[in-house]
This record gives sequence, C-alpha cells and structure tokens, in this order.
Amino acid sequence: MTEIVITGLGATTPLGGDVASTWAGMLAGRSGVSAITEGWAEELPVKIAAYVKVDPSEVIERVKARRLDRSTQLALIAAQEAWTDAGLDWDAEEGTQVDPQRLIVSVASGIGGLHSLLNNWDAHRDKGYRRVSPFTIPMLMANAPAANIGIQVHAKAGVHTPVSACASSNEAISLALDQLRLGRADIAVVGGTEATIHPLPIAAFGQMQAVSRRNDEPERASRPWDVDRDGFVMGEGSAVMVIETLEHAKARGAKVYGTLAGSGITADSHDIVQPDPTGEGQFGAMRKAIADAGLSASDIRHVNAHGTSTPQGDLTEAGSIRTGLGSAVDGCVVTSTKSMTGHLLGGAGALETIAAVLALHDRMVPPTINLENPEPDLGIDIAALTARPLPAGDLAAINNSFGFGGANVAVAVTNANQSR
Repeated sequence: MTEIVITGLGATTPLGGDVASTWAGMLAGRSGVSAITEGWAEELPVKIAAYVKVDPSEVIERVKARRLDRSTQLALIAAQEAWTDAGLDWDAEEGTQVDPQRLIVSVASGIGGLHSLLNNWDAHRDKGYRRVSPFTIPMLMANAPAANIGIQVHAKAGVHTPVSACASSNEAISLALDQLRLGRADIAVVGGTEATIHPLPIAAFGQMQAVSRRNDEPERASRPWDVDRDGFVMGEGSAVMVIETLEHAKARGAKVYGTLAGSGITADSHDIVQPDPTGEGQFGAMRKAIADAGLSASDIRHVNAHGTSTPQGDLTEAGSIRTGLGSAVDGCVVTSTKSMTGHLLGGAGALETIAAVLALHDRMVPPTINLENPEPDLGIDIAALTARPLPAGDLAAINNSFGFGGANVAVAVTNANQSR
C-alpha cells in the first residue's frame, strides 16, 4: 500500500497563533478558555468560550478579511503555515512547485460560515436588503474555507468539504488519505476550521445542557472524565496538514513528521445527539483504523480522545477505548487536549490529529488538565494534570472524533519515516 506522510503542520487556536505556540501551550497544560466579554453574553447562562489566541484581524488585511467569513480566515492562516512548513511557497504561481492536477484540498467545517449568515440576516432585518453584502453566499457556504485554500494553492485534482459535525475534519483527512492511496493525487492540504462563538449557538448548546456553565472559573470548565464535569466549552480555530505520498515527499526533499497510517469510519445510526451507549460505532472506527494501518492494538501507545467533557460522552468513549484496544489498553496513554482548547467542533479532529503526530514526534503526551477527581473504574490510563513521556522506538497513536448524528472517525498515525 502507498505510504502517506505528513510534511507540513499549521494551526491557529485558543493556545496560540501557530503550531509551535499551540503545542507549547498543550505540553505546559495551559487553558485557552476565558470569559466572553461581549455584551450579548450577559443575558445567557453560558458566559465562557475559547477564542483564538491571535485574532485573524491581526494577520489578514482588512479589505480581504471583509470578503471572508471568520471560519475561512482561520483556515487560510492555518493553511499558509502548513504549506510554508512543508517547504512550499504560498504565493507561487500555478505549476511552479507541484503539479496542480495532482494536488487536492480536503478541509472541513461542521457548521460553516455562521457569522456571515447571521450577521447579514441582522443587517437585512434592521436596515433592509441593500445592506446585505453581495459576498454573503460565498462567505457562508460550508465549502468556502476549502475553496479559498484551493484557489490559493491552485489545487486542480479536487477540493472537498466533508460535513459530519464534530467528526468533519478527521473525515476530511480520511478522504484525502484514500484519494492519495488510489493514485488520484500526490499531495493534499487537509484539515478543518470552525468559528461559531456567537450568541445563537452558545444559547442553543446551552438549551441542550451540552456546555459547561462554570462561568466563575473558565480555565477549569473543560474537565474530561472528571466527576464534576458539566459539559464542553465552545472553542474556535483551525488546524491544517500537508500530506503526500512518501515517493512525492522524497522527490522534493521534504521533511517528514510521521506517517498518516490509516483511518476508520462508522456510523451509530442511534440518536441525532447521544452516542450509542454500547460504543459499538466508536470502537469499530478505532479497530478499522488499526487494521487499515496494518497495525495491531498493541502498537497503539497513545490515544488523543474525543474527550469533550460531557457526562455521557466521556464514559462511553472510555468504554470504547477499552474495548477497541482490548488487553493492549494497559500500555496506552490517553489524553484529551479539549481540556485546554475547548471544543473546535468541525476543526477539532485536525487539531487533535496534529497533537497526536507531535506527541509521537516529541515522545510526550500533553496532559488532560482539570482532571482532579476522575470517574471511578474508567479502565484507561489518562495523562492527568501533567504531560507524560512516551518510550523510544516505533510508536503509533489514534485520534478519535465523534460527531452529532452518530459519525465516528478514528485516524491512526505513526512515527515511521520521521525526520527532524
């Protein structure tokens, strides 16, 4: 089977405006959650969120930004870092670096251009149709982030936008993995983005009792597997990778972070919100990813869990990890970086896959912060409160992403082909 390697990383998150600062924040156990300072939060029961550390207005010039939804702005920032990190020129002319007919983009969003949709509706309602931006549709459409990246890098082999709620960006990674293995492209830009910190989704998730109301202690609100958890924290940001066939990477002398070894996709078809309590779809996705990667459960030394900090979701996933890995679970270190970043929804999987790649690369698992009183009998080894070292040798990791509608996607990565 064609080997697919990871050659570029990019991110803008609640912990930092790039991968280096985000990763440093994860290893240090810093929280990116804070109080919402906008006046609209005053009437809501939920007054906390995880905004990006570096606002896109500090990076993208104002005239260009006015034609892009916030989700697209974040995606372009992350994509530029990943493309540059892969040794490629973001502003190069078409065909001068890679064959555009062999380049794809697969970048997801769970919700899309929500700010553009709702802000232009407000303008229409309050000031009339003439105040609606002519760029509203290309700003709000779910494929706008992928399309704008595709235009920038001149991708001609396909520009894709899988939408599967909080599993979206891992599904985008999986789709591109398949396309490269099938020989339909040599190189891909993959990942996800989300920007939905806005009164409507905050209110809606609050009405569902899905988000934390620990307003007096924002930094301690996201606490996966802790008995005092009361829901996830809304986050925003984007994470993007450049992946390519090993042959293509070698031909252009690219550095390699590791190998994108496999993926597994299942569906619960159980409930539109709650996971199947048996975990069948979740551990099924993990087992598929392990098999697709040509690995065994004993090879998996780290799981970056979906770990949202919801009462039922955390328990179900702990059981799924136990079942998916079987007796090998004892040799696997689990963490949830959402304890620090909040939940990036459609962008979560890509960020957490990058975290899994870097955990193997640097042999260090970031902590699950705020896990002060773990649920009893979880049966998984969690890197609680402090980072945990990984052993030397050939290692593999899994990142889990589970979305509303019962979407389950697991991605397997290894440190094979790693070069520093």
